[in-house]
This record gives sequence, structure tokens and C-alpha cells, in this order.
Amino acid sequence: MPAAAAVPRPVKTPQAPQAPQVTVTDPALVKRAVKAAALGNAMEWFGFGVYSYLAVTLGKVFFPSGNPTAQLLSTFGAFAAAFLVRPLGGMIFGPLGDRVGRQKVLALTMIMMAAGTFAIGLIPSYATIGVGAPLLLLAARLVQGFSTGGEYAGASTFIAEYAPDRKRGFFGSWLEFGTLAGYIGGAGLVTLLTALLSSDGLVSWGWRIPFLIAGPTGIIGLYLRMRLEETPAFVAEAEKAESNRPKVPLREMVAGQWRALLLCVALVLVFDVTDHMLLSYMPSYLTGELKYDETHGLLVVLGVMVLMMIVQPFAGALTDRIGRRPVIAAGCAGFLFLSVPAVLLIRQGSLLAVALGMGALGLLLVCFTAAMPAALPALFPTRVRYGSLSIGFNVSVSLFGGTTPLVVTALIGTTGDLMMPAYYMMAAAVIGGFAVWRMAESAGRPLPGSATSVERI
Repeated sequence: MPAAAAVPRPVKTPQAPQAPQVTVTDPALVKRAVKAAALGNAMEWFGFGVYSYLAVTLGKVFFPSGNPTAQLLSTFGAFAAAFLVRPLGGMIFGPLGDRVGRQKVLALTMIMMAAGTFAIGLIPSYATIGVGAPLLLLAARLVQGFSTGGEYAGASTFIAEYAPDRKRGFFGSWLEFGTLAGYIGGAGLVTLLTALLSSDGLVSWGWRIPFLIAGPTGIIGLYLRMRLEETPAFVAEAEKAESNRPKVPLREMVAGQWRALLLCVALVLVFDVTDHMLLSYMPSYLTGELKYDETHGLLVVLGVMVLMMIVQPFAGALTDRIGRRPVIAAGCAGFLFLSVPAVLLIRQGSLLAVALGMGALGLLLVCFTAAMPAALPALFPTRVRYGSLSIGFNVSVSLFGGTTPLVVTALIGTTGDLMMPAYYMMAAAVIGGFAVWRMAESAGRPLPGSATSVERI
């Protein structure tokens, strides 16, 4: 009987392993995206800087005459109120940016911020319309705060998703370079007006000039942002859905990312408390609490910001070489151990001592301004990056950063202790140090949920 024919078994052809996804970035396109995001950020923070440096003058314009401390507290109260609506802006603009795109939302925040800043320059004084003046000021500040709720998270996400992995720290540092440029533009203009105008001239009409400049500069920022293309990471994520981006529930952005959100809140806390302490509060601290000459105080702060701008790109490149964690940790340690000596130098009162104390704090702050724009977006995956980062960032800024001038002014008024700024920064440094210990290193690595990004040669 013939043997049964053997049944041939199907042979599995080994499949070649799929090549890992790689995004090749165009250096010219990356630079254009960074410039537009940084310049738009500069124009937004120009308004915040002007408000901070004119705080004493705005107190005289918009609030009843009498106690200068009460006027300053009222002005900082309106400043802090804008930060209280930032989480609401973040909860709206962030998820919207994950659904319709980063570029469209950044254009919208640019329009709103410019309109809010411009409107402040048109508000009549308290002497003219009474209580309506501070109410209108508050309304304009709320518009500013609401729009800013989608600004920083969107701009840092935009740059991070465009930049190649090995240069994300360097390119991200230019975002804060833009912030410093906005502050310098505001401080420089206020200093010039203070030097050229009498006190009566500044109070009666001179203070309006910086706010009215926001109108045309906002149009320039809008034009630059409208010319940008969407980020490669967002385009790739959108293509997975084959159509419009599916709506991501808010609970997924919060409950699904709660560990990363806690780290984000803690990192932003130390970043923003020290940032607002130095750039927003110190000008008023020098003039209001230490009775320092107003013009010289503004010039010192201006010089510190110029120093920070010079160091900023080099510090950003350093985070690409040695990592974000060591740089942020160095900043936390510096604020923990050097805040008291720096504030003591500032209190000494001489121009050299004030410059040394402020300069030391400025260089420590660069550890955060250079590292955070790259470190924070890396905490979240592409699908929820804009939304989750907006929520975490703005909750922290609202509770801790934006309230810094108000809280420290109140603490000094209650205790009489002029060292309160140092103690406040030290407490923030402890919280930030714990967050650094718990965070993962992201330098040189792809963003979560995104392909490896390399630079085209």
C-alpha cells in the first residue's frame, strides 16, 4: 500500500522588523516655530511686566487715595485675580488644543491677551468714574488671565513637539528668552517714562502708553502665529483617528495623569514663585518696603533680566548635555541655601549690594527658565499633552505663583519681617526639590507618545 503523501506545512516567511518611526525636522521650520512662539509669548508678558512695574502708580490711579499699602495690596489683588481664572482658561484652551490643533489655539490666545492689555490703557481713573474704574480693571485682567491659561502650555508644547530630541532644551529655552524680552520691554518703557515724566504726569496719562502699545504688537504676534504649520506630533496623532481628533474626556486628562499632574504642579510652584518674586514683586519691594529710589530699582531689575537673557540659551543647551533634573535640582538647592544671603544683600541698600543679591537670584532662576519649557511637556503623552499641562500649570500658577506678590506683601504687613521673600522662596525650593527627585529624566529622549525626532542635516 503506497505511503500517504505528506501534507506540506505552510511556511511562515519571517517578516522584517518594522523600522522605528522617526520624525525628521527641518531646522529652518523649527527656528521659525520657535521665533513665533517666543515672540508671541514676549508680547503677552509685556502686559504683565508693565502691570507689575507700574503697580504703585496703578494703585494711585484706580483705587481711593489714602493708605499707600492698601493701594498696593488692591493693585496686587487685581493682579492675583487674573491668575485665579487661569485654570478655567486652561481647561478650555488645553483640551481644545489637543482636539483642533496647537496653532489655532495659540492664535486665539494672542488676540485675547492683546485686547485685554489694550483695554487697560483706555480705562478712566477712579477720580473720574469712581468704583467703576477698579471694576473695569478687574474685568480686563480677567480677560488677560483667561487667555494666558492656554498660552504657556501651548507655546511650550508647540516648541517641544517641533524640536529634535537632542536639542529640545536649547530650543525650549528661547520661550523664556521671549518672556524675559517682554518683561524687559515693559520694564524699560516704564523706566523711561519714570525718568522723563513727573510723578503727576505719570499718574495722569503716562501710565497708559505701555498698555496701548499692546494693540499693534498683538497684531504682529497674531500674524506670525497664523503663518505656522501644525506640529508633527499633533499631525501624527490626528492621522491615527483618520479624521477629526476624538474628544478626550477631562477626567482622562486629570485622573488618568494624576501622578504627572502632581509633579507638574510642584515643579511649576518652585518655578513660578521664584519667577514672580524676582520679576514681579521685587520692583515694588525695593520701592514700597525698602524705600529704594524707584528709577534705580527698576534699572537693577532690568539689568538682572538682561543677564538672564544672555545666559538662557547656554543653560538650555546645558540641559540637553547633562539633563533637566540636575539643572532644576541645582536651582532648588540654590534657592534653599542662598535666598537669605541674597535678600540680606538687597536689604543692605547700596546699589552694588542690591545688584549682587538680585543677580544671584536671577542666575538661580535661569535653572528653571532654561529647563522647564522642555521638562514640563515631557511629563504627558501627545494625546493629552496640551490639556493636561494647561490644567497642571495653571492650577499651580493660580494658587502659588500669581498670588506671590499679594501673599508676601500681606505677610510683611502682618509680621513686619522684611525677610519674608527669602522664607517664601526657601519653602518653594523644598517642594520643587522633592518633585525633581520623583521625576524621570527626559533629555535626549522622545516625548511620550511621539516618534523619535531628529534634525535634518
